[in-house]
Amino acid sequence: MKKVRKNDGLVYSTNPDLKFGREDINAETLPPGQQKLIVRLDAKHRAGKVVTLVEGFVGNEEDLEDLGKKLKSFCGTGGSAKEGEIIVQGDQREKVIQWLWKNDYSKAKRSG
Repeated sequence: MKKVRKNDGLVYSTNPDLKFGREDINAETLPPGQQKLIVRLDAKHRAGKVVTLVEGFVGNEEDLEDLGKKLKSFCGTGGSAKEGEIIVQGDQREKVIQWLWKNDYSKAKRSG
């Protein structure tokens, strides 16, 4: 029996070959010009605090964390990068879009 994280929706399985989670965690990172990033504002499950989300990154966790670190540094704020999305504290949509376009992420667009 293989135990699975609760938030994946599966409690247990008798299948010994079960694979779960994101398949693209170790995927090769696409070049900046091919990344289709979506920048949006979110306040759900954050005690009313507003954050800027950058979603749609295709690549490995190290590159995601590196991009998140650069964005947070440019905006002068905190945040995190995990599970395929970058969270930047506050309404930083304009700054994030500006940085992404300046650094060849030309397919990045604003949502909402």
